[in-house]
Amino acid sequence: MERPAWAPRSIDISVPSVSRIYDYYLGGSHNFEVDREAARKAMEFLPGLPKIMQANRAFMRRAVRFAVAEGVTQFLDIGSGIPTFGNVHEVAQNACPGAPVVYVDHDPVAVAHSRQVLDGNPDAGVVGADLRKPLEILRSAEVRRLLDLERPVALMLVAVLHFVEDSDDPYAAVAQLRDALAPGSLLVITHASYEGIPMPPERAGGVVDVYKDIRNPLIMRSRDEVARFFEGYDMVEPGLVQTASWRPDTAPEDEDPYAFSGFAGVGRTA
Repeated sequence: MERPAWAPRSIDISVPSVSRIYDYYLGGSHNFEVDREAARKAMEFLPGLPKIMQANRAFMRRAVRFAVAEGVTQFLDIGSGIPTFGNVHEVAQNACPGAPVVYVDHDPVAVAHSRQVLDGNPDAGVVGADLRKPLEILRSAEVRRLLDLERPVALMLVAVLHFVEDSDDPYAAVAQLRDALAPGSLLVITHASYEGIPMPPERAGGVVDVYKDIRNPLIMRSRDEVARFFEGYDMVEPGLVQTASWRPDTAPEDEDPYAFSGFAGVGRTA
């Protein structure tokens, strides 16, 4: 298998990666055949997967613009993946030049490619770290360099919490991050769920099996379970809703039914 120049020597390119599969769904080019194979297998069960990912990204962009409009202009994006077009720093710095953005991911390809994309951008940085270890993130050189934790921060957890199993206590990690951020900070979440998917759960469950096979379990949570991540936050209108229903730019009837899969919400600390 040919190793592209952008792939760090240290990574095993025969093992699929969640962030590269996501990159493939979004039409990116930073993925390998092993990632495309896993993605195609998942799409046999859920053909709308690329649409679900696009709806996630569209929500992320709306949430970033909302944050800037509310005066929150610092962004900590954990589980940021591979920065394809229209990522957080592009949207944020377009709306507010100089807005600091820190990306965090534990996939070495995502980190390496982010560094490449951000080269020459003094207001954005990347950290190789894991959501399950919040202190490592908060104490990282890039967070200390770019973010002022005495001022509100928008914490982006888009399409990442569903890859953290209950045994790793994602609720505690989110609470630890919340407690480290200034009052007025925002929490931006999307999360996979069987609720809203326009097909029977047992068929959609085939996707969960594909991710289990590549040792990246996909945890489908109910609306109530996702709502628990927002403990200590006041929900921003319209609350925790299906992804395409959060402050949409287009009429809901014009949206693909798959865009309503899973949940999205924004909360604000008092």
